[in-house]
Amino acid sequence: MSETETKKPVHEVRLGAIKAAIWANDTQNGVRHNVTLQRLYKDEDEWKSSDSFGRDDLLMVAKVANMAHTWICQEGKNGST
Repeated sequence: MSETETKKPVHEVRLGAIKAAIWANDTQNGVRHNVTLQRLYKDEDEWKSSDSFGRDDLLMVAKVANMAHTWICQEGKNGST
């Protein structure tokens, strides 16, 4: 992939305003996954995102992280990323 192309996540998990993006990284030991978490919100008419979470977001962050973990484990079993 050239540097000018935008790399996309291999999978996304979203519950409400909390989203996890799962990224595949090819290594010498095979595919490794990383996860980024963000909170989506609307500022007037524009959608934005933040990597800052409030108290009321944390349970949802944990659930989304758990779902991302489950997906990554399933992918490892399937061997198809």
